[in-house]
Amino acid sequence: MSSLFPALSPAPAGAPGDRPALRFGERSLTYAELAAAAGATAGRIAGAGRVAVWATPAMETAVAVVGALLAGVAAVPLNPKSGDKELAHILSDSAPSLVLAPPDAGLPPALGALERVDVDVHARGTVPEDRCADGDPALVVYTSGTTGPPKGAVIPRRALATTLDALADAWQWTGDDVLVQGLPLFHVHGLVLGILGPLRRGGSVRHLGRFSTEGAARELNDGATMLFGVPTMYHRIAETLPADPELAKALSGARLLVSGSAALPVHDHERIAAATGRRVIERYGMTETLMNTSVRADGEPRAGAVGVPLPGVELRLVEEDGTPVAALDGESVGEIQVRGPNLFTEYLNRPDATAAAFTEDGFFRTGDMAVRDPDGYVRIVGRKATDLIKSGGYKIGAGEIENALLEHPGVREAAVTGEPDPDLGERIVAWIVPADPAAPPALEALADHVAGRLAPHKRPRVVRYLDALPRNDMGKIMKRALDHG
Repeated sequence: MSSLFPALSPAPAGAPGDRPALRFGERSLTYAELAAAAGATAGRIAGAGRVAVWATPAMETAVAVVGALLAGVAAVPLNPKSGDKELAHILSDSAPSLVLAPPDAGLPPALGALERVDVDVHARGTVPEDRCADGDPALVVYTSGTTGPPKGAVIPRRALATTLDALADAWQWTGDDVLVQGLPLFHVHGLVLGILGPLRRGGSVRHLGRFSTEGAARELNDGATMLFGVPTMYHRIAETLPADPELAKALSGARLLVSGSAALPVHDHERIAAATGRRVIERYGMTETLMNTSVRADGEPRAGAVGVPLPGVELRLVEEDGTPVAALDGESVGEIQVRGPNLFTEYLNRPDATAAAFTEDGFFRTGDMAVRDPDGYVRIVGRKATDLIKSGGYKIGAGEIENALLEHPGVREAAVTGEPDPDLGERIVAWIVPADPAAPPALEALADHVAGRLAPHKRPRVVRYLDALPRNDMGKIMKRALDHG
């Protein structure tokens, strides 16, 4: 296949040379410098099999992963916040031959037996000729492991190329774009979309190291054109906007504001749009599938919707028995299944889990539940395992109830789950972080609020108050951690 990074090609036509490629704080690399540093890394690890990458939010992580891809070596990004037990599992499962790390990084004991290669961002080497095939593994990314130990999704080179090119089509993404982000680099969102995406286009990325509204405003006011974030980041933006005219100016001047990794509450959509005149667009993907759908840059940004299937992606909604959901009516709930070149190859060392994940005709069972509007827009309503509530003969998605609850002035955060009910099958439980802990909204007020916006059968029957909702690194609510006792 053609190179993943034409801009790093030694051919003069493909080399932007002194154009900026990466910036992390005060440190930056041009395309020529990145080609030299990644080429040097590739030379050091050629033929190494799989390599682990200590994926801190630093320049070295980007150089390490690009170097591995240039060398045709599969990279295994490691979360620096992982505990020893999880790290030991990932290392045992993926069996990397060495670990790439920043020179100043202190590595935990679990990595002690691995050969360490420090990444030198000032090293000089040459970009090797690309001899890789479409199906060769590029990354092994470990899933969050909510139902057991994390599984290693083997992502082929074709999936990187097709997803990033499909997003370029949907977002009109070019080499003139400058992306600002502050996402972790051990997940698909921050690493694949947020680092490899700009580099495939020949554009540049400015990584904040750690997200802040001040940093995002600074970069957008200084020429950045795109912002990638997760809902917790956009929530902080929405909270900050009323008292920060510089932030409002920065966002209003951006070409594209993109949210992903979890649903962005409609309330935050509306607050940002009201303050800036710009709407955040959402897309939908998974570790195993990379990106499946997005609102297009030239399409209608619709709060609560993740847009339409990307070029090359086949998407269908199915009933529990596997038959297609017949109606595109915005109400009929089904599981999303997808097929296309964006999919992973397998779960490493898990042929049983791999086989179970696919249908006989090659569609991947995402476990995500959605509805489709008549014009094809997809709206995620939650996960099959935790967000689909069967109550009184209805199939109800938790997501739309959460959005309705967040519109109540007494609610700061909300999560919705189901619990067994002898009459209804399951009853709807609202987990609420009150805006004022001293005066939390009553169940009756919340139930009336939801019933007035959605339908009576979607109102919560139980309310439980919390100081904060449990969330993971990407801001997703960890519903399995909510205690129904």
